[in-house]
Amino acid sequence: MQATRLEVLAGRFSIIKLPSAAHAAILIGQVSAHPAFLAVTDSEVSLVCPTAAVPRTATARDDGWSLMRLPGTWDFRLVGVISELTGVLAKAGVPVFTVSTFDTDYLLVKSVNLERAARALDESGVQPGRS
Repeated sequence: MQATRLEVLAGRFSIIKLPSAAHAAILIGQVSAHPAFLAVTDSEVSLVCPTAAVPRTATARDDGWSLMRLPGTWDFRLVGVISELTGVLAKAGVPVFTVSTFDTDYLLVKSVNLERAARALDESGVQPGRS
């Protein structure tokens, strides 16, 4: 992969589970904290949001995540971008949670692992930066 600078977004994030899609629909209109990522499937409703914005209706939560973003817009035809990044982090022993949007990809790592993740990515040619 060509060296790129990952942006580390300010703040701490949580990954949560909601009881139903109805709760998610209500939250869509209420989530003013950005970024936030919502996933609704036939078996669960998950939300990634700033920890300060976690709704009381969460049925499960995992706090203490930092969010890194691949800057710019990435073409859907590119192959292996996430694989390469998560491979670097796996070799460094850093668990990762990924989220993709239409334009780009995001990696969440536990905040306690952020410096180790940044070092591993930097040594691989990916250069994490602060946003």
